[in-house]
Amino acid sequence: MTITTDDGLQLHTRHWPATAAERGQLIVVHGLGEHSGRYAPVATLLAAQGWDVHGWDQRGHGRSEGKRGDIPDPEALLRDLARVIDTVRKPDSRLALLGHSMGGLVAARFAAEALSPQPAAWSRPLNGLVLSSPALDAGLSGAQKLALALTENLAPGLAVGNGLKPDWICRDPAVVQAYVADPLVHDRITARLTRFIVEAGERVIADAPRWALPTLLMWAGADRCVAPRGSEAFAANAPAQVLATRPWPGLFHEIFNEPEKAEVLGVLTAWLGR
Repeated sequence: MTITTDDGLQLHTRHWPATAAERGQLIVVHGLGEHSGRYAPVATLLAAQGWDVHGWDQRGHGRSEGKRGDIPDPEALLRDLARVIDTVRKPDSRLALLGHSMGGLVAARFAAEALSPQPAAWSRPLNGLVLSSPALDAGLSGAQKLALALTENLAPGLAVGNGLKPDWICRDPAVVQAYVADPLVHDRITARLTRFIVEAGERVIADAPRWALPTLLMWAGADRCVAPRGSEAFAANAPAQVLATRPWPGLFHEIFNEPEKAEVLGVLTAWLGR
């Protein structure tokens, strides 16, 4: 199935129906340069526990249309997520988002909109949120911030390499090899998308003290793709009654693919079960 965006792009979707008594719905939001198919093992596990799992390739990613690594405006990915929710949501079903890396940022920024005095038209109610190594702090250096400002003025839609090394994603060589060989993975990013990542992360962290959505936040302590301090800042400021946190010292960025993934997934499923 495909979903049409408000500007006419076709977004490729994936569905893992619940294979046990249904407990609710979960939408997976993938990260920069990858696609929703990489979450099949996690989705299959959750489906076996009664979760109706959906995913989609974000614009400019995977099998979806759109310029690789680009967005037309800062709210494009958020409007796309609203389209996905409207398409797959079942009446009277609980719905949670599970976002990783940039997908975690998109999911968190989407949830944060509900805290606005006048939420945007794309805002939708949620019942829960899971964040995996979210890109709440992109970890840009001073030189990178200067380069971003210059590129925004000169060529905001120019797609360049994102500077992330495949070896940074996981300590399992097989995972890295599969990532490198995956024809649906790319390393492109534009200044427009980079600016969204920076500003959305700042917005989410600023909103942390007012957070009201039940949220599980897990992050990799040895992450070199995003700065762990973004998750640490959110964890330090969000209300403890709605936020469960679990840092994973020593793990690389893709915590669901690390050698300790069974333990990570155990924390995820236990929290969802509650």
